[in-house]
Amino acid sequence: MQQDVDKSDKATDTDSLINWLKLAQIPKFSVASLIKLQNKRGVLLAQLFTFSSSELKKLGFKPKQVETIIKPDEARINISLDWLSAGEDRFVLYFDHPCYPEQLKQISSPPALLYGYGNPQHLSRLQIAMVGSRNPSPQGKENAKSFAHQLSECGWTITSGLALGIDGFSHQGALTRQHITIAVLGTAIDKMYPRRHIKLAEQILQNDGVIISEFAPGTPSKPENFPRRNRIISGLSQGTLIVEAAIKSGSLISARYALEQNREVFAIPGNIHNPISAGCHYLIQQGAKLVTNIQDINEEFSHLVFPSLISNEIKSQKNELQSLASDKLLDSVDFEVTPLDIVAQRSGMSVEAVMFKLLEYELCGLVSAVPGGYIKLGEK
Repeated sequence: MQQDVDKSDKATDTDSLINWLKLAQIPKFSVASLIKLQNKRGVLLAQLFTFSSSELKKLGFKPKQVETIIKPDEARINISLDWLSAGEDRFVLYFDHPCYPEQLKQISSPPALLYGYGNPQHLSRLQIAMVGSRNPSPQGKENAKSFAHQLSECGWTITSGLALGIDGFSHQGALTRQHITIAVLGTAIDKMYPRRHIKLAEQILQNDGVIISEFAPGTPSKPENFPRRNRIISGLSQGTLIVEAAIKSGSLISARYALEQNREVFAIPGNIHNPISAGCHYLIQQGAKLVTNIQDINEEFSHLVFPSLISNEIKSQKNELQSLASDKLLDSVDFEVTPLDIVAQRSGMSVEAVMFKLLEYELCGLVSAVPGGYIKLGEK
């Protein structure tokens, strides 16, 4: 008897999915359009595909829309169903699916469908979006990894776009202690991009993370799809942190979406002479919160209950590590790239002694070796 019920439920889910796959084909018709139709005319999605051409025209559908509703592309539907059935770790969520994240339903243009790998229930976790330049500075890379790691330790789930640069380093920072992280693609779910991040994508899934896209398998890649995915990154999240970005960076699109979605926007300041930081400075001037540590972010969400918090023990461990470094040597390293000979000159130590001590401090997480020298890391 139970098996019959399970089969019935599964058949109902499949029917609902097919209806949503059909809806996604209708030109210039979105979830918002469907909700408007339901509120004004009381038309349910399943009913829509039973209407005649004349009935659809009376409802206000245009000729191309009517044609698509009457004769949907079955081949496209089968491609999605075949992709879904090809692996147990795959899912497709439609707008009224029980696992569709409530946070994403609140935005003005939620995707009708979400294709993904991993556990779809993780999409409802408390998330912070982290985005930024594809060509970050050494300090930007360190900030992305450090903030992602620390926020993950607090209980946040890091959400980003798997792109080169800040996105990738943010995912890596979350993975440092095997925390869950979510990647939103700007390409079809079966076309992992960029190719250089395929191994990173594998690591995300191996650590119980999730990779999603609103674009069905086989969808051609288009430049305009990448800005569209930014609304999903910010829409899933309580707030968006811009780590490092130029004035014309796509990250500012994410910030704009976050503001439109009534979500918090945070930005990390940088060197005023560095054009890669100009976007962050602009956002701060426009009202984004200036962030220098994770407490600046967490204090905006004191009403939320986190699965875990940074303990005093972790803080005390960091303070203990800080005491290992002599002020003179650590003060000789800037938060920007500092050449080794400059560190030696400032500290009054030999190059060999500086190299030895900086290696020790690097292992403690106080500095990081980068091309051209070292940078000092912020307090963790």
